[in-house]
Amino acid sequence: GPLSERRLMDVRLGELPAWLATCELSPQGLLGGVRKAWSSYYDKYINVKRGGPAGISMLLAGYCLLSYGWNYQHIKCHRWRKYH
Repeated sequence: GPLSERRLMDVRLGELPAWLATCELSPQGLLGGVRKAWSSYYDKYINVKRGGPAGISMLLAGYCLLSYGWNYQHIKCHRWRKYH
């Protein structure tokens, strides 16, 4: 199919710059992309008939990694302080 209709995983490495040029980078387009990504994640891991805790635990693990990344500078400086 046309390059603009392919998913990211179907694009070859050489076609990546051309594929990125066809993407809509406006705030409305980015919001649509986030909605589509959340919908596919939700359908694949959370909204299943015989689902387990995998989808929710992946979401929580991602949140923990993200919050650690945000607080890394504070944690790093706090670690070297002496308590005496």
